[in-house]
Amino acid sequence: MAQRCRKELKRPLWIAVAMWVFAVCSAVDFTPPNAAERLRAIGSTAALSPTMRRALDPGRDFEPVPSPRPGDWLAVHRESGQTFEQFVASRPNRPDAQRRKIYLVPFAEFPKDRSPSLEALKECAAACFALNVEILPPLPIEGSGITTRVNRFTRKRQWLTGDILALLQTKLPADAFCLLGITMEDLYPEPSWNFVFGQALLHGRVGIYSFARYDPAFYGEPRGPDYRTLLLRRSCKVLVHETAHMFGLQHCVFFHCLENGSNHLPESDARPLRFCPVCLRKLQFSAGFDVADWYRRLLRFHQQAGFDDEAQWIEKRLRWIAGDEPQRHR
Repeated sequence: MAQRCRKELKRPLWIAVAMWVFAVCSAVDFTPPNAAERLRAIGSTAALSPTMRRALDPGRDFEPVPSPRPGDWLAVHRESGQTFEQFVASRPNRPDAQRRKIYLVPFAEFPKDRSPSLEALKECAAACFALNVEILPPLPIEGSGITTRVNRFTRKRQWLTGDILALLQTKLPADAFCLLGITMEDLYPEPSWNFVFGQALLHGRVGIYSFARYDPAFYGEPRGPDYRTLLLRRSCKVLVHETAHMFGLQHCVFFHCLENGSNHLPESDARPLRFCPVCLRKLQFSAGFDVADWYRRLLRFHQQAGFDDEAQWIEKRLRWIAGDEPQRHR
């Protein structure tokens, strides 16, 4: 059941999380950057502290971005990548003395039996972005004037993202770095699209993201015994990936990274739940955290969430940053 390819939209201030895209899209030639190009993307670290220099040294802990397969993001989207220098030159949004809080607001019902834990999502965002995170009371969709339709493929109800974003802008708290709507309802950005995982107004600092399609039951598949952990991991990935866009990070084309673009659920599942050195440097530039403390906060979250593979990776990375584990370079 093929779906329309994602349009190249001409609205520069919003970004949509990709739909599932199949081979009907035009193929794009993409050659993964080599080691020298990856290091240039990180930029010179000579003026940084020894701890930060080690944190940005890839060592053997970061895989290069994989060559795309047919239907993958980089097979159908032409992206040259954003180096650290280009990121700084773009003058991205940064937290300041007034705007230093991330707000999460559920839309409609967030039933516990088929939704990721709100508290876990809050802890994930707080750990990743080193900002206070607050969960606002749920916003009702019924009676709010938001446009709906029934998807012709799934026969499930969908909400129009533009209407939700307009509503969120009227709710933006004065101290918010960003306001992120989260929902278990399916979304679409315009009539010609099949669906969208989410959409954000980057300069407007609001976004709306759906976790509905991260539940196997959405596709009529059985829920496995660990589906709650799977749903939380998928939801954390989209929440962190899209919040990073609010900080001005573009898609990563240098390493296998959480900020890699994704056209479909298997591609998203294959991404790690971590930032590569290029994206880590961008985020640290904006948020100003101590990188070792940042990794320790992430470690605690991954341990509590049951993301054992990510926790083990961070433990190894912390040993490297502390100088306790020498590494050979690729």
